[in-house]
Amino acid sequence: MPIPAPTSAPIPTGPRLVLPGWTPEVAAAVVAGTRRGDWAPDFPADGDRVVARLLARDPAGPGWGELGHRLLVERDGGTVVGGAGLFPAPDDGPAAVELGYGVVPSRRGRGYAVEAARLLLALARSAGASPLVAGVEPGNPASERVLERIGMRPTGTRDGVARFRLDVGSTT
Repeated sequence: MPIPAPTSAPIPTGPRLVLPGWTPEVAAAVVAGTRRGDWAPDFPADGDRVVARLLARDPAGPGWGELGHRLLVERDGGTVVGGAGLFPAPDDGPAAVELGYGVVPSRRGRGYAVEAARLLLALARSAGASPLVAGVEPGNPASERVLERIGMRPTGTRDGVARFRLDVGSTT
């Protein structure tokens, strides 16, 4: 099934990361298990493979939109080091979006997850999406700290996953 070109939406850019949308070529390479020279040695991670399959399976879906899935690319050198994205979360409200992110192990501990989460929070805010929600699997306190650093607060658990929320219109 052909994959459409990504949207021409602005590319979120931070001090150390750029978050372009996935391209059909990157998604196809991940699905096929082909390595590219601009990837960190441990990219793609399991979550990136899941995203690539979702994008390939749903070429007209929300994963390709402005609030869809993004790559985490180091500004210095252009290396792909993970993925992040926003996707519809209708159980949390008609304009709710869920934040997800992953940084490959070789690049963890550098603040990339926080930087990417802040960039996506700004993107959600500019698109009028609210609330921003996220889930954290048990035993991942580093991810909980990422969400707290961007202003998200715990709201309890659902299906064994710690849930976080931020009304995007609020200041952080």
